[in-house]
Amino acid sequence: MNKKTICDVDVKGKKCLVRVDFNVPMKDGKITDENRINGALPTIKYLMEHGAKVILCSHLGRPYSIFSKEIKKIKPEDEGKSREELTALTVKKCSLKPVADRLNEILGGKVTFATDVIGEDAKAKVAACKDGEVVLLENLRFHSEETKNDENFCKALAEFCDIYVNDAFGTAHRAHASTAGIAQYGLCEAAVAGFLIGKELDVMGGALENPVRPFVAILGGAKVSDKIGVINNLLEKVDTLVIGGAMAYTFFKAKGYGVGTSLCELDKVDLAKELLKKAEDKKVKLLLPVDTKVAAAFPDPIDAPIEVSVVASNAIPDDMMGLDIGPETQKLYAETVKTAKTVIWNGPMGVFENPVLCEGTVAVAKALSETEGATTIIGGGDSAAAVKKLGFADKMTHISTGGGASLEFLEGIELPGVACLDNK
Repeated sequence: MNKKTICDVDVKGKKCLVRVDFNVPMKDGKITDENRINGALPTIKYLMEHGAKVILCSHLGRPYSIFSKEIKKIKPEDEGKSREELTALTVKKCSLKPVADRLNEILGGKVTFATDVIGEDAKAKVAACKDGEVVLLENLRFHSEETKNDENFCKALAEFCDIYVNDAFGTAHRAHASTAGIAQYGLCEAAVAGFLIGKELDVMGGALENPVRPFVAILGGAKVSDKIGVINNLLEKVDTLVIGGAMAYTFFKAKGYGVGTSLCELDKVDLAKELLKKAEDKKVKLLLPVDTKVAAAFPDPIDAPIEVSVVASNAIPDDMMGLDIGPETQKLYAETVKTAKTVIWNGPMGVFENPVLCEGTVAVAKALSETEGATTIIGGGDSAAAVKKLGFADKMTHISTGGGASLEFLEGIELPGVACLDNK
C-alpha cells in the first residue's frame, strides 16, 4: 500500500492532529506499561523537530458515555451511584492526564494537557501551542460521537487539524471520527501515516504482496471461526500454512479423528474440510499437529499446575482435552520455520499462560528467533504478548501493534484508518 507518510508533507507551522494509541494499562492512576507511549515517540519527535504544532488524541479504556444522555456499561458495583459520582469515577479511571504527565517528562516539558476534547480548554491550549510543542487532548471516548464517526464531532476535531496523521494501527480497523472520519469528510489539507503505521504497511503489506519465498504462515488460537478469512486469504499467498492451538481440533474432526473433550467447533467441521481441500488444490502444504499434549481438564486457574500426557493427534482419549502441541510437532514446526524466508505468526500453539502448556508456543517463538536472513512478523494479539513475555521480541523483524487490525489486515480487508490516507 503506497500511502504518504509524515516525511512526504511539509509540517512546519502546521497543526498536525495525530491519532496515537495511548490506551495504556493503568493501576491506581499509574501507568504500568509504557510500550505504547514509547512506540509513538518517533513520530511525535519528528513532528516537533520539524516545527509542527503537535495535537495528540487517543482513547483510553472503555469509559461510560458521560456526555451523552445515558450512562452505559454500568458495572454492578456502581449501581445506585448518582450521575455525578459515576462521571467523577469515569474521569478518574479513564483520564489521559497521567499519560500527559509522563509524556511531558520524556519530552522535556513541552507537553500541555487539555482537560477536554473539543471544549474551551482544548481550544485555548491548541491556540497557545507553539511550533515544536505538543498538546494532548483528553480521552476521545468521553464523547459517544467519537465511535459513531459523527460528522459534527469530526468538524470540531478538525479545527485542530491542518494535517491529519494516523499512527494508531491498533484502531485502524475502526471507522471512528479520529481514525478515519476527519479524512473521509475531507476536513484536512493532507492525511498521512506516522512511522508506526508506515512500518506496518511496509513490512506486513510487503510480506503479503511480494514475499521472499518460502513463505510460511503460522496460525493458532482458539477458534477456526475467528480466522476463516485469514486462512482463506493466506491460502492464496503462502507456500506452507501451519495450524496450532485449539483451532487444530476442528481440523482433526474434519479428518475423522476423535478429539475427546477438546475445544471443537462442530458447526465449522465442513468448513475445515473445505479449507483442507483448498490447500490441496492450491498446492499449499497445510501442517497439523502430529502429537498433542492432553489433560483431564482445562487448568483452573489458568497457570495452575497440571498433569499432562502426550498422545498422537489421531488418538486423543475420549475423556481427555488437547491443550498444546506435542514435542514431535514442536520439532516439525521449528524445522519448517527455519527453512522459510518469510514467516507470519498469529496465535499461540497452546495455553501459553500456563508453564506446562506453553512449550509449543515457546518452541515456535524460539525457532523464529533463530532464523537466518528471514523476515519474521508477529501479527499482534496473543502472539505479540507471548513473544515479549518469552524475551524474543528483539529477535523479530516486526511485531505488529494491532490485534483486531492485524487480523483484518492479514485477511485482506481494507482498514478504514489506512484507506482514508493519501496515496503517494
